[in-house]
Amino acid sequence: MDLGLAGRTALVTASTGGIGLRIAATLAAEGADVIVNGRSADRVAIATEELAATLTERGHGSGSVTGLVGDAGTAQGCARIVEQRPDVDILVNNLGIYTPVPIDRSTDEQWLDLFGINVLSGVRLTRHYIGGMLARGTGRVVFISSEAALAPAPELPHYSATKTMELSISRNFAELTKGTGVTVNAVLPGSTRTDGVREFVQNLFPELPYEQAEARFMADNRSTSLLARLIDPDEIADVVAFVTSARASAINGSALRADGGIVRTVF
Repeated sequence: MDLGLAGRTALVTASTGGIGLRIAATLAAEGADVIVNGRSADRVAIATEELAATLTERGHGSGSVTGLVGDAGTAQGCARIVEQRPDVDILVNNLGIYTPVPIDRSTDEQWLDLFGINVLSGVRLTRHYIGGMLARGTGRVVFISSEAALAPAPELPHYSATKTMELSISRNFAELTKGTGVTVNAVLPGSTRTDGVREFVQNLFPELPYEQAEARFMADNRSTSLLARLIDPDEIADVVAFVTSARASAINGSALRADGGIVRTVF
């Protein structure tokens, strides 16, 4: 299936690793011109070179990969990003951080920190880029939320709250697109096997080898998962690629679950 991404410019925030890196790789393989973003010049350069080499090696599509250094978690960083790239066809708001803390021990500073990074990064960038998309009558915005938006994780209370907020924000931006070819959606991954999650799971069960720690985590902390394992980042990237494609024009204002069945609800 041709996703119609050839020649489209896509910015994926926080894409030097994890889900963001795989989204960038998949979009580039489908022919998009992808902008890899991160705070560290070294990490952006490494990720960009790695993806470019993979594209050449495998002969995928006609996409390209370039780097853009900027901290999307701050107002100054977002301003730097849009100054360097004032217009894109696809925006994937992937930036998000998490730190485990019991809700009764969480501090104001921890809540404000996650709100500024997880929520305002997407607001700032979408607020800028959606104007150009609406003027052209075409474009895609995707917020990478989480299953924790619908089934809050007890060990991640403030992270879960920010992910719920993203659903409301993405729908509000989608309201601006009525009657146009622009769409704004949220994708809700379940627990995904990124390096950060692997470390998080291992720290929860330090006495166990990793494979056993993951199995224990799924049994104890994500027991409703029908997949019964952590999701591979490429599985999420495939969903995002479709949502950003020309084939997904009828999907707008939606919260799309790619959670492995963790959330036990039909809505």
